[in-house]
Amino acid sequence: MAGGLLSSQLNLLVVDDDKDVCEYLEDFLTHDGYQVTTINDPTQVVEAMKAGEFHVCIVDLMMPKLSGIDLLSLIRKQDDDVAVIILTGYPSLETATASIEHDVSAYIKKPFSVDEFRAVIERIAKKKGLVLRKEDELHQTIGRNIRELRKSRSLTLKQMSRRTKLSVSLLSQIERAESSASVSSLFKVASALDVRITQLFGDF
Repeated sequence: MAGGLLSSQLNLLVVDDDKDVCEYLEDFLTHDGYQVTTINDPTQVVEAMKAGEFHVCIVDLMMPKLSGIDLLSLIRKQDDDVAVIILTGYPSLETATASIEHDVSAYIKKPFSVDEFRAVIERIAKKKGLVLRKEDELHQTIGRNIRELRKSRSLTLKQMSRRTKLSVSLLSQIERAESSASVSSLFKVASALDVRITQLFGDF
């Protein structure tokens, strides 16, 4: 469950004249559960923003037809609240200063790591209140339901461990919401408790 459960799917706009970069970002961001639109021609961005709502714009600085900084001005005229992440292979004080003036949320140097990019998007989303971190809540609900079902059947953790072939330590961590259980572990637990796996999720 990478990145938590989204309150509403986060819409990201990627603007880079390099199609490989767009494809790379689209692949891993879509995999993380985001809705991704990519544009290779910066002159098409304003039209795209008029047609749909975006939460985050990821903009390359060095592009033909329109520089990233000029595009930033157009984006801000269109939407003064959208979060903007600047991508650049050629960082400079001038572009960093211009980025700050246009209220840019992050300035990422190419090449970048997926983890770095992921962390930046999660930080922006949290700051703007775009993501509800329901993952922790879900773990607590599952843990509480497993514990209640286990106790109602007078089963100890040791007995559950024998039935599920999962360690007492892991079962204890799942019940205390200190560890997220895999689907296969939850299936074993549900079978041991003689319930459907969906019952572990309760009303979530």
